[in-house]
Amino acid sequence: MTALEPRPWRGVLVATALPFREDLSVDFDAYAEHCAWLVASGCDGVVPNGSLGEYQVLTEAERARVVETAVAAVGGERVMPGVAAYGSREARRWAEQAREAGCGAVMLLPPNAYRADERSVLAHYREVAEAGLPIVAYNNPIDTKVDLTPKLLATLHREGLIQAVKEFSGDVRRSFRINELAPDLDVLVGADDVLLELALAGAKGWVSGYPNALPESTVALYRAAVAGDLATALPLYRSLHPLLRWDSKVEFVQAIKRSMDLAGRNGGPCRPPRMPLLPEQDAEVTAATERAIAAGLA
Repeated sequence: MTALEPRPWRGVLVATALPFREDLSVDFDAYAEHCAWLVASGCDGVVPNGSLGEYQVLTEAERARVVETAVAAVGGERVMPGVAAYGSREARRWAEQAREAGCGAVMLLPPNAYRADERSVLAHYREVAEAGLPIVAYNNPIDTKVDLTPKLLATLHREGLIQAVKEFSGDVRRSFRINELAPDLDVLVGADDVLLELALAGAKGWVSGYPNALPESTVALYRAAVAGDLATALPLYRSLHPLLRWDSKVEFVQAIKRSMDLAGRNGGPCRPPRMPLLPEQDAEVTAATERAIAAGLA
């Protein structure tokens, strides 16, 4: 990839929450409106079929239509769908579907049906790369139990299999090691609650959850952080952090959807097996969201 080629994973890309109706059918019209609203509010793109999109509980037809809906709403160059699947061939098929829909890149977890070794990880990314779209690796060793270490990421990049990584390990020190081993590999902030730290370390983008509820203030935070404008970024980060840290908790989908509801967006329910927040969790999310809104954050 040359410096002149587009890098659609840069900037603020929102891991979009998927709206369900009360009968838990997908509200595609509401989803299209939400994607368009996020871009109009300053976000650079959307990531459908990530964890916030609850892709694991969608039918194949629903999952494909989610991507097509996002592309129709904001244009394929702004859409980077998650193509995670237990099988490499299935993940490749989702990458091919994204290519046919007009997307500019895809985001791919390592194989996670079991604790995959390095050979399996490399084979997985080689298979999906055959679809022909740039791949952003997604490193989430907390949930997948498969760790894309800096050394392994450098190998994947050296083979031309990945162009960037969504780093969700929570270890901000890794950014520096990745930059040493693979200077041209873009590191993207993967967890909302380490945004400032990774932005200051040189992150090129943010695959984010909480812009679903508060896009303008979270985009302002990102722009200030990557610019090194701490006078702007630090007060925003302190105000938003009680919400941002939910992105690294088990209940992050429910929490972000709850904040969306409070902010006047269509968060709504989750499909089972995700359960509603416990009363004490709901109270905590509600209080933090109401404080943010009262402070003028949107």
